[in-house]
Amino acid sequence: MKVILREDVPNLGHVGDVVEVRPGYGRNYLIPRAKAVLATAGNVRQIEHEKRVALAALAKRKAGATELAKRLADVELTIRRRVGEQDKLFGSVTAIDIAEELDKLGLGIERRQIQLEEPIKTIGTFDVPVRLHPEVVPTVKVNVVAEE
Repeated sequence: MKVILREDVPNLGHVGDVVEVRPGYGRNYLIPRAKAVLATAGNVRQIEHEKRVALAALAKRKAGATELAKRLADVELTIRRRVGEQDKLFGSVTAIDIAEELDKLGLGIERRQIQLEEPIKTIGTFDVPVRLHPEVVPTVKVNVVAEE
């Protein structure tokens, strides 16, 4: 029995693949759970159309992310915090703080997109990556300075 996969199935294939499976597996597992459809000519055309639409949407999102990355390349944030001995901060600068500063600039970056491995706890200049798209990860320069 030939089926077209509608989602990735381990040890079988990826979305859109036309695979040969045993009739019972296809009829009793894949098709009822909407993991696959029968490989008819109409279904093949429909899947190809859905692939084209999905690829166009991905390209559009990547173009938007690339445009935003160009704007982020020029951004330099300055965050003021109280400082104790040896230039250590009282508290820390987190992804939430950076997201709020970027939001003030009208860039609309969510905190989940900011790839800060651990909170910043000292003063200085840091390059913080921002994941806009799996292939577009620009960095933002963050200056942490002492509050006067």
